[in-house]
Amino acid sequence: MDQQQKAPTYDRTIGDIGNIVEFGHVNVMVPDQQLATLFYVSVLGLTRDPFLMTSTDNMWINVGAQQFHLPSGGPQVLRGVTGLVVPDLAPLRARAERLRQKLSGTRFSCAERDGALELTCPWGNRIRAHTPAEAFGPVALGIAYVELDTPTGTAAGIAKFYRDVLHAPAHVGHDARGPFATVGAGLHTVLIYRETSAPLPRYDGNHIQITLADFSGPHARLLARALVTEESDAHQYRFVALSDPDSGDVLVEVEHEVRSMRHPLFNRQLVNRNPLQSNRNFAPGREGWAWSLPLD
Repeated sequence: MDQQQKAPTYDRTIGDIGNIVEFGHVNVMVPDQQLATLFYVSVLGLTRDPFLMTSTDNMWINVGAQQFHLPSGGPQVLRGVTGLVVPDLAPLRARAERLRQKLSGTRFSCAERDGALELTCPWGNRIRAHTPAEAFGPVALGIAYVELDTPTGTAAGIAKFYRDVLHAPAHVGHDARGPFATVGAGLHTVLIYRETSAPLPRYDGNHIQITLADFSGPHARLLARALVTEESDAHQYRFVALSDPDSGDVLVEVEHEVRSMRHPLFNRQLVNRNPLQSNRNFAPGREGWAWSLPLD
């Protein structure tokens, strides 16, 4: 090699993922599957999984490489907001306006704010829809973040919990809205715990699902802290409380469904439809929708 020619240098930290290798789903119970279909499929333009949970008491909704799980039951409301990336806001806005009347009498809302579209489901779950951007990586359709409210003074402890117990990359930040903790949760999803001085509603059992590369290490550390709440099967367990690694005090509650990479559903390829297709403007071969952006 020519001594004058220097080898290229790269920021190798870009390739770091951490122990959470996949963010799988957000799970909230819904009391009406028909209303849920109207919001998650007809308004948001997402896709009901055609293979699993196809009866009338549960529904899995594909969002690129992630999902919403919507079993029937008393309504659960995430204490925060789920951030989606969608290809274009204009069709979403048009669908919301077209179907607004059918959702009247519920908590449904849709408004544009700071370049995003903020929607509320019939029972109060908040969705913030963005168009693809560099900050979200090569994602055209997916769950980019789940932002959860947490009490004042807990962000640093939450970040330490994820680092020490789950071995996930986590750091504390501060912006105009105050302190927050950011946790890497797979290739293109982050968890954000944002401090708030407002009273938090009682935790109602909603949950999120993650997959770990090192499955047994966090399990042992959670067991040592008496935090494991369910030994589901050989490739899944659950915990609810995020505790301060130093004091043991519970900082916030949100159930984590934790899976191993040997779980049968790990990295399952999901079907995503193109919501712009209809019987009136149908184009053969364009029914599917890719979750990733072109390489360009």
